[in-house]
Amino acid sequence: MKTVLYARVSTLDQNLSHQRTQAEAAGFVIDEVIADEGVSGVSTRLADRPEGRRLFDKLRQGDVLVVRWVDRLGRNYQDVTDAIRHFMRQGVIVKTVINGMTFDGATTDPVQQAVRDALIAFMAATAQAQAEATKAAQRAGIEARKGDETRYRGKKPSYGRMEFQQVVDLLAQGAGASAIAKATGLSRQAILRIRDDRATAEKALAKWEA
Repeated sequence: MKTVLYARVSTLDQNLSHQRTQAEAAGFVIDEVIADEGVSGVSTRLADRPEGRRLFDKLRQGDVLVVRWVDRLGRNYQDVTDAIRHFMRQGVIVKTVINGMTFDGATTDPVQQAVRDALIAFMAATAQAQAEATKAAQRAGIEARKGDETRYRGKKPSYGRMEFQQVVDLLAQGAGASAIAKATGLSRQAILRIRDDRATAEKALAKWEA
């Protein structure tokens, strides 16, 4: 039996060592790290990623697969649910660092199975919805950069791209504004602005990145 951390790093704002540190801080003892870098979770299935394929060959019954959250396995509802259910059928236990979720195919009680499967579906759907919202916000940012580069950019946001994405991720996972403010060091007001009007917050950030 071994514990494998799978990490996907698709942007400059994400960090492989941070994902491992976060997992170890949550109590996981990691035997091996398998990571895909520069790979989109939206357009590339786990089984089609260079290192993602290794998980299907390497993991055996009784092993534990640790991911920061289910979006590391993919941002497409079908891909995420297929991957988790495949590993469970193989006897692999899938655990998340954030929210401490456990998906175990050994569950035999039908009610527990129903709850587990509904939770998998919900989290996979949330991952896809978050990805679609991110793309929409990015398109809004591109539009904001068009036109006169000398125009007034407004007040500079108190957050950078990394903090913005961290807030978006935590909001998608159901965290409250106060908890996110504590985790990121941003003000609660900044969190609420991002939560209540994400497109406008993205535009403001994009203006200062231009």
